[in-house]
Amino acid sequence: MTASSPPTAHLIDGSLYVFRAWHSMPDEFHDVDGHPVNAVHGYTRFLCELLERERPSHLAVAFDASLTTSFRNAIYPAYKANRELPPPDLERQFVQCRAMTEALGIHMMIDHSYEADDLIGSALWSLRGQGFRSVIVSADKDFGQLLGEQDEQWDFARNMRWGPAGVVERLGVRPEQVADFLALCGDAVDNIPGVPGIGAKTAAALLTHFGSLDDLLERIDEVAFLRIRGAATCAAKLREHGESARLYRRLTRIALDAPIMDSIDALVRRRSTDQLESLCEQLRLGPLTRNRLRALNNAENSA
Repeated sequence: MTASSPPTAHLIDGSLYVFRAWHSMPDEFHDVDGHPVNAVHGYTRFLCELLERERPSHLAVAFDASLTTSFRNAIYPAYKANRELPPPDLERQFVQCRAMTEALGIHMMIDHSYEADDLIGSALWSLRGQGFRSVIVSADKDFGQLLGEQDEQWDFARNMRWGPAGVVERLGVRPEQVADFLALCGDAVDNIPGVPGIGAKTAAALLTHFGSLDDLLERIDEVAFLRIRGAATCAAKLREHGESARLYRRLTRIALDAPIMDSIDALVRRRSTDQLESLCEQLRLGPLTRNRLRALNNAENSA
């Protein structure tokens, strides 16, 4: 780090990497009680690799607490209604993954009203005000809206990193337009329908021309004259569904006021040897993983 570069905080989308481990790890690992722990093994290896590669000075992992109690469900009951609740075996492993996070002395963020995205966004916003840059460890496109000039998003599995310019390359819109973009074209993953007939290319073209969803809806009469495919139909759809798009933006916009750490010091790793050893026994982790975890725990704050 040079004298002019800001300190870095790593903010990790924990639930994403638990799900990835659940789907990618063979179902051959069991804890002392005979329950499957393939997701925990995969998630633990992910954490080990990240800590070994980056040696982050400040980091936090955010988890989703529920699919049904977010403030967005109160706004729009159909939000994420297309997703099935995790099966009991996976729900149990989520608890164990959170325990592993804490055993490694990593600050954990979780809330029943705010999603992991909101916790990461709120932490990033607070950190930015205190001179930090953030690296968001996730492949989720929604996070593009958070990236400031010095921030990065890191798709760990593909080892791809990008800043604000990468958001434009991927979505065709600037970070500050991402929530409007998703409100217009929808997000099937979260069961947000968007405006009928408006896909990603049209949404990007509209926002490139008008700048924001609000300006687009205020100047809706101009849409029919744009050089975009189906311009007249697009204008009619926007007139009919404009208020719905404003509602969807309340869902796609990441909150910046979620409850987070009281101090930046909370993001500095702590040692927790006893808890770590006990968890290794419970999960029946192999010697290689145990040695990696012990080395990481012993190296914590050694510099």
